[in-house]
Amino acid sequence: MTALLSRREWLRRAGNGFGAMALSGMLAEEAGFAAESVRASHHPAAAQSIIWLFLNGGPSQIDTWDYKPELAKRHGQELRGLDPTTGFFPTAIGPVMTSPFAFRQYGECGHWASELFPHLAHHVDDMAFLHACWADSNNHSPALFQMNSGFTRQGMPCFGAWAAYGLGNVSHNLPSFVVMTDPWQRGLPKGHGQNWTSGFLPHPCQGTVLGAGPHALPYATMPEGMTPERRQQQRDALSTLNREYARQSGFEDRMVDRLATFELAMRMQSAAPEVIDLGSETADTQSLYGLNDPRCAPFGRQCLIARRLVERGVRCVQIFSGGTENEQSWDGHQNIETNHRRFASETDQPIAGLLADLKQRGLLDSTLVICNGEFGRLPIVQRGGSGRDHNPHAFTTWLAGGGIRGGVSFGETDELGFQGIQDRVSIPDLHATLLWQLGLNHERLTYRHQGRDFRLTDVSGRVIREIV
Repeated sequence: MTALLSRREWLRRAGNGFGAMALSGMLAEEAGFAAESVRASHHPAAAQSIIWLFLNGGPSQIDTWDYKPELAKRHGQELRGLDPTTGFFPTAIGPVMTSPFAFRQYGECGHWASELFPHLAHHVDDMAFLHACWADSNNHSPALFQMNSGFTRQGMPCFGAWAAYGLGNVSHNLPSFVVMTDPWQRGLPKGHGQNWTSGFLPHPCQGTVLGAGPHALPYATMPEGMTPERRQQQRDALSTLNREYARQSGFEDRMVDRLATFELAMRMQSAAPEVIDLGSETADTQSLYGLNDPRCAPFGRQCLIARRLVERGVRCVQIFSGGTENEQSWDGHQNIETNHRRFASETDQPIAGLLADLKQRGLLDSTLVICNGEFGRLPIVQRGGSGRDHNPHAFTTWLAGGGIRGGVSFGETDELGFQGIQDRVSIPDLHATLLWQLGLNHERLTYRHQGRDFRLTDVSGRVIREIV
């Protein structure tokens, strides 16, 4: 005869069973989400995540990484044969201007670096430099659109959205694509949210913007009197009502993506505050990113958050340095020395700290870091000041980590750094290479829209295998 159980023993055994049922349910939910959200790559990926550091406004390649001693020899001379429409101000064409910055060689590779980057220059052996990049436009907005989406017109899906669409999301509570704009609140880059839009791709692929300062996530703060339990009840009720409305309205397919976006925002209320809270980071780590230096602390905070995001499975993080207006970004028309010193002092140590931190944590192998702007600058002075005008014919992009060969240079510009003369790199080439490192073949990553198969690289682009 079976012995009768005491009330306490019955509750203990039943509780274990209920706990196992709850655990089973949670695991099933996570497994179902993973199966639905994570997609297979086209080939083994060298990188799991990408951090894109965007120097908004167009930094000067000949004052940063593309050393041209011929500028000093020809300082003050006319640049013959220059098309005056190359820059944005064709009536302000001046003579050749030498760089106001000193250069020296660093690392085993001996790459030349400007005095603007005293911290970052020590990482050249981990970096690959593309010196002959070029763009189609000399105007900020279309150049920004092209660098981000492959097209000079707005409304097309950006790189981060394509990566999210192609690979899905490995994090249940964080988005696949996160954007951080200028931390000094000098405005959004020209084109604003069109630079991180999902375009015709599903809405959850678009970039989620983290603001600057203490209000980075205003929607992640619980209203007064609200508890997590009540918030969850509201979420469940709203989800039920929304899905019922979608079913009855006949727009269920259209609303699925929008509802997924809303629900992700709700889940972020519990996950995102922990990510942006840097209190758990050691003093040494915070110092590494320059958080104790007011000149670069805001950008350093964003770089540190980027590392914490990729640790938690975020696929793509993009950080913009510089805002909208002239001289409030790397757009140094009036005085290239003052402008570039200012913005380099804000970004040099944080970016160097990011590379060092990723490397010492073993994350640089799986995280691809890229840094560039939308175009470069001309080797001549812009009349009326001591700055340089836009130059779409040549700019430098550097990459590190994520399967990229360090300490190498690819491409070459002419003796003044005006245009590429060897191994030129188009923006589709750059996009194809980034996708390849993430395990995606740019020719196979397509989306049918309005009767046509679109892709990020449109009808061109090649993987730059010389640096992978």
